[in-house]
Amino acid sequence: MITVKSFVFNPFQVNMFLLYDETKECVIVDAACMNSDEEKKLLNYISANNLKPVHLISTHPHIDHVAGNKFICNTYNIPLTIHKDGLPILKGVAQYAAAFGFDDVEYFEPKNFISENDILKFGSSELKILYTPGHVNGSICLYSEKDNFVIVGDVLFNESIGRSDLPTGNHDLLISSIKNKLLVLPENTMVYPGHGPTTTIGYEKKNNPYL
Repeated sequence: MITVKSFVFNPFQVNMFLLYDETKECVIVDAACMNSDEEKKLLNYISANNLKPVHLISTHPHIDHVAGNKFICNTYNIPLTIHKDGLPILKGVAQYAAAFGFDDVEYFEPKNFISENDILKFGSSELKILYTPGHVNGSICLYSEKDNFVIVGDVLFNESIGRSDLPTGNHDLLISSIKNKLLVLPENTMVYPGHGPTTTIGYEKKNNPYL
């Protein structure tokens, strides 16, 4: 069974996730740590629970979700994994960061690329990749059918959806991604978004005003 541990990091209040099972192998999702206090909190949790990080994966290439890529990959000697369509945005992360006053955020080269329906394996667990553009090119979701949850980045939120007014955003494509990739999942599927509280597919089908 996969344990989902969340941290809320950086001024953008990003939900960063650690996913691990009984083997203690761990997937880190969205490197949102931006300062030494956040880095220490992450390191302490990983150490206290004897976890072994084996993957760092970004749900999408926006600065608030990738600021800690270099720190995590170098600390644990693990590769960065993204969808290749997000690479152009990721390469500009330092310029985007500087516009927000963050001068120490650097581009970090991904080693692995994932695509629609790929299976990411760790320990005795696996996650299915769903490609969900619309918020930004390269947006992916991580679905565990066995453990009945999906990590959705900034595609879907509790009673809201991701922005589509940033570079490579497309509202119609975003709605299509949500309806064709997420709303087709079982209604009791737990949804872990990139910001804000958790929700379920069924709740969003009934209550999300954008859908």
